[in-house]
Amino acid sequence: MRTRRRFLASAAVLAGLSLVAAACGDDDDTTASSDEANESVDDAFTVGFTYVGPKDDFGYNQAAYEGSLAVEALDGVEVLQAENVPETSEAEAQMQSMIDEGADLIFATSYGHLEFAANLAAENPDVVFVHQGGLEGEDLPNLGTYFGTVYEPVYTAGIAAGAASESGMLGYVYAFPIPQTLANINAFTLGAQSVNPDIETITISTGSWCDPSLQAEAAQSLLDQGVDVITQHQDCTKTIIEATEAAGAYSVGYHADASELAPEGWLTGSEWDWDEMYVDIVETVRSGDFESSAYNGDFRVGLQTGDNPFVQSAFGPSVSDDTETLVDEARQSFIDGGSPFAGPVADQDGDEVYAEGEQPTYDEVETMDFFVEGVIGTIG
Repeated sequence: MRTRRRFLASAAVLAGLSLVAAACGDDDDTTASSDEANESVDDAFTVGFTYVGPKDDFGYNQAAYEGSLAVEALDGVEVLQAENVPETSEAEAQMQSMIDEGADLIFATSYGHLEFAANLAAENPDVVFVHQGGLEGEDLPNLGTYFGTVYEPVYTAGIAAGAASESGMLGYVYAFPIPQTLANINAFTLGAQSVNPDIETITISTGSWCDPSLQAEAAQSLLDQGVDVITQHQDCTKTIIEATEAAGAYSVGYHADASELAPEGWLTGSEWDWDEMYVDIVETVRSGDFESSAYNGDFRVGLQTGDNPFVQSAFGPSVSDDTETLVDEARQSFIDGGSPFAGPVADQDGDEVYAEGEQPTYDEVETMDFFVEGVIGTIG
């Protein structure tokens, strides 16, 4: 699909060539050169990225932006970027603007952008839309979702948190009680409990993917309640990590490597390494194979099925060799087919969810709607 702007630019070139031809007769060299330049413009494959926050947030949006740079480095690819796109109809307007700019493929990277991507996919069959983290719902040939299995490295980060905690109280700041955040909170808690069964995790929801003032209040509230390790499921992570470091507590990161913000208290974290998957999606769409590919649906990769794009962050200075060994063993168990939620697992009220010998599938975890035993907080 070509944009009006590009069409007008091409028309201007053609008009210019007509004038040159009329004035100069047959100038094969000039015509060939102009045709090659015009063909180069027409052959460009344009990819758009929308982010709900800034590209330098030490978190979700920064990780996605860094992945887009691998796409931008591809030959013949033009990249369009849009930061701070809210999860409202403004997201649809922004994506429409990208379509008007000639986008062939749009990565809608925020959870709340899915509805608007689906609307535009139905109206623009020649444009492919891929959404980061959602579930497709409506079956459209030019729409799909993709994600990593976020709770696997969150579980192993929980092991490091449980080993480091002296109070037995962990803190978790999260945005919304969607299945992904609930799975992460539960996995983090279970990982910590694998080291210390008495560990508890206090949760606070900010109701926002990125609100530094609310995040600062949440971090301080957790510190006041005696937690000595804080982690989060927020898009921008800087505020919480800096507040935790200033208080002399431990930090576990999320989405991106933010260890430079906590030189003393950084334990580890989980971060996105999107380069390979982003490039593969682009090449799949560019080759015309999207509709028959795994990306045309709800594509997920975890340690049971391949290389998870959500990976363990580097360890901080206080993490012992013994703890690193426990983390490695847990990770290997997931590669071998295990799960952070292998039973027995009970919910917050003590009712058994997964019995001994049972474990949920990846698809089942995508619909998780409960807190495990040991999590303090309400869903709602």
